[in-house]
Amino acid sequence: MTAKKKRRRLKIPTVKRPLIHNEAPGTVTYTGTKQNVSTKVEIIDYSKNHYKRVDSENIEDAFGFETSEHVTWININGLNNTKEIERLGEYYNLHPLIQEDIVTTNQRPKMDEYEEYLFIVFKMLHYSDEGDFINEHVSMVVGKDYVTTFQEADGDVWDGLRDRLANAKGRVRNAGADYLMFALLDAIVDNYFSVIETLSSKIEFIEDQLFEDKIEDDITQDIQVLKKEILRIRRAVVPLREVINRLEKTDTPLIETRTQNYIRDLYDHIIQVSESVDIYREMIWGLMDMYMTTISNKMNEVMKVLTIMASIFIPLTFMAGIYGMNFEYIPELQLKYGYFYLWGAMILVFFGLLWYFKRKKWL
Repeated sequence: MTAKKKRRRLKIPTVKRPLIHNEAPGTVTYTGTKQNVSTKVEIIDYSKNHYKRVDSENIEDAFGFETSEHVTWININGLNNTKEIERLGEYYNLHPLIQEDIVTTNQRPKMDEYEEYLFIVFKMLHYSDEGDFINEHVSMVVGKDYVTTFQEADGDVWDGLRDRLANAKGRVRNAGADYLMFALLDAIVDNYFSVIETLSSKIEFIEDQLFEDKIEDDITQDIQVLKKEILRIRRAVVPLREVINRLEKTDTPLIETRTQNYIRDLYDHIIQVSESVDIYREMIWGLMDMYMTTISNKMNEVMKVLTIMASIFIPLTFMAGIYGMNFEYIPELQLKYGYFYLWGAMILVFFGLLWYFKRKKWL
């Protein structure tokens, strides 16, 4: 009887991921990694002839703006402080499921419609000064006269919008909360173009390395990093395209007809980003094939040289083997210049084969 072979078990390294809490729906539990961020509240209350900005670390400073005669933008930084999120949610009567989604960082982009407000989830993508890819979870509540945004930490792509609000540039100060919602999403989508351009530069750099045969040892790691980045970008862009499409077609009274035209233009932009992502995704997938082809071509060149050298020395080895046999009577062994004749024949064969290989363009 033959002994049964033990099946080799594949050891998969353990990857640390955000914890998934099996709790009741509506439980506000932060699932991100930025646990030590202090809560910061930024409030911008504005109208055509009014502008006021308040920066605070007290969540209660965001209360009371539901009765304001102006449009109010409340920006909350720090999702790890779930108690503060719950206090704000209870004050503005946000559904418990919305409060849960605000702090669930692995939530895909989506839109939920309620009677008094809209809830939108999306991803803020950008590269840090060190070149690291950052994918930040952001959510937004849009009411009749207010917009509340929730971020994981400081730093965003809305500085241009803040400047327009402060200096009364553009039409944002003359419009309502629905246009503010559009302006925030428009800044997010415009920044997607910057991310795509940076990704394009990385792809072109690796392509140049492959074409110019300047392959570095860590180029495969660079390609894997690009694969992960393009997948994370795609997971952010494709669902957001569905969200903007729903915003364009919704009949909620929270969005005015004139704002629908801007949302339609925003949808065209996200379509363009989505198409670019698909194109660059195919290009990145092709980089590894290009790398393997380049390595294979270099290996073929090495094997070609070795084969030619072996082909040249095979007849020379044959001639040397003939006259190296231990027979007593070999006719040419008695020739006075037999050694030189053999050398001459071997040299002729050597150069003759070189000429033949070059004629065939094998060299």
